Order: sequence, then structure tokens, then C-alpha cells
Amino acid sequence: MPALYESRLKSLPLITRGKVRDIYQVGSDHLLVVASDRLSAFDVVLPQPIPGKGEVLTRLSNFWFARTAGLIPNHLSDVPVEAVVTDPAERAQLGDRAMLVRRLAPLPVEAIVRGYLIGSGWKDYQRTGKVCGIALPTGLTQAGELPEPMFTPSTKAEIGAHDENIDFARTVELLGVELAAKVREVSLAIYRDCAAYARERGIIIADTKFEFGLDDQGRLHLIDEVLTPDSSRFWPADQYSPGTSPPSFDKQFVRDYLETLAWDKTPPGPELPQAIIDRTAEKYREAEQRLTQP
Repeated sequence: MPALYESRLKSLPLITRGKVRDIYQVGSDHLLVVASDRLSAFDVVLPQPIPGKGEVLTRLSNFWFARTAGLIPNHLSDVPVEAVVTDPAERAQLGDRAMLVRRLAPLPVEAIVRGYLIGSGWKDYQRTGKVCGIALPTGLTQAGELPEPMFTPSTKAEIGAHDENIDFARTVELLGVELAAKVREVSLAIYRDCAAYARERGIIIADTKFEFGLDDQGRLHLIDEVLTPDSSRFWPADQYSPGTSPPSFDKQFVRDYLETLAWDKTPPGPELPQAIIDRTAEKYREAEQRLTQP
């Protein structure tokens, strides 16, 4: 189906457009979350969509929500999307991009789990020997597997701004002792279970980002997206070699291309060649197929 840069639903009030998702209000206690085909890199939304990306993100998230339901409740509603988007043309526009979710209070931190030393974690380690204030053994290599998965949260930035890594002490200041500990515990549990599953299917989940919210009773829920190529670093296990940055199934492919340009990583983002768009779409589809097909 055609790429969707922005959804246009007249039947529901639009609350906001994020980097990727358009969020509509459904009554007082539900939201319709539409994953567009927009792509952000270095916290900048690029001008061209990646065809089919939003559908891959939504189907993969639904797959992982089902897998992790025994570890933590999530924000998915039992009401089907078709019950709230009744216009056939609007339903056709959405395809598999939309999920109906309960409206929860999001936590002000992103729960990042790292199983491998790459990205900002690798840069942090090179400078300080630590990642988010956690000391690590000397002699670790780029893309090397960490002794244990690490919980390394960050703040949540506005569109166009950059997330900021924080230590656990700052997380406690933001969430309180009990909730910070719960978020860390469940984040590591989800990562360990799902990373083991993915490894059996030829994908290494190097790191990932989870988001959580609270219901009216203060119960913790998994929200947003889960273990997608947008929120995670996926590496093909058969091409993994520590010491270099491995190839990936995620948007790192686009980041690597952008690093070759004379671009200062501020808006507006540069135009992507069609070959980069096509290859990125192919990588997203392959990741979904490997992870979800029997």
C-alpha cells in the first residue's frame, strides 16, 4: 500500500503528531495510535517516508505485547480499531498501522536496556570506562557483549531535541525508589526473554528502548512500541563480529548513510536517495519476517 507520511482522520480529534506516531483521542480513556511511515534519525524527522514501515512497527509491537503479557500488562485495548474507525476510506488509509490503547500516564524516562556495547554506550565507555555511571571492566570492545544486560535510562526529549542518558540515582529522583526499581526489573526481564527468542531466529537485539505508563491505580504498564527496528538495534547473528559496528536490520542503516553527509544533525533533515529508502524498507520487512514467522 502507498507510503503514509501523515494520517488524516476526520472522524477523530488529533492530539499530537510525534516523530513517527499520530495520536487521536477516542472518548475520554482511549487513544488511537497510528504509526506513520515517517523516519527519525538523530532525533530529526526526515522528509521522506519509508513505505510500509508503520505497519511493520505495529505488527511487531503487537507480537511482542502478546509475548510479554505474562511479564507485565500493556496498554492495548480489547476493542478492535474497526469499532472506532468506521469509515471504510479511513480504515483503508490505516492498514495495519493503528492500535487502540488505553490512555495511561507515561513515565518521564525511557527505559533503555543494553546487551552489547555500541552507540552512545560505547562512546561513554571510551571516555569514562562507564555507561550511564555504571563502571565496566577494562578492555571491552566495540559491539562486544556485556557481562550482563544493563539498564541505562534516558530522559524523553521533545521533537528536535536529544535524549539525555541518566544514571539510576536520577531515575529514582524522577520516579521514586520503588517504581524505579520495578521499571529496571521488568525492563531487564523483557529484554532477556525476548533477546533469547530473537537469537534463536538469527537476530541479536543489541539494545532496546521501552516505555511505561501508570493506570489510575498506579499499576505499571508497557506502552508505546516494543522491540521494533525503530526502538532497538537488531543485528544479523551470522554477520556479527565484535570490534566493529555490525550491519543491522534497523534504522542504523540510514544513520550510517547520514554520517557520510555534511549535515549537522539539526532540522531540516536531508533527502534520502531512493536506493536507501528501498533498502531500509526491505530491512524492516526482513526483521519482521524473521521474528514473527513460525
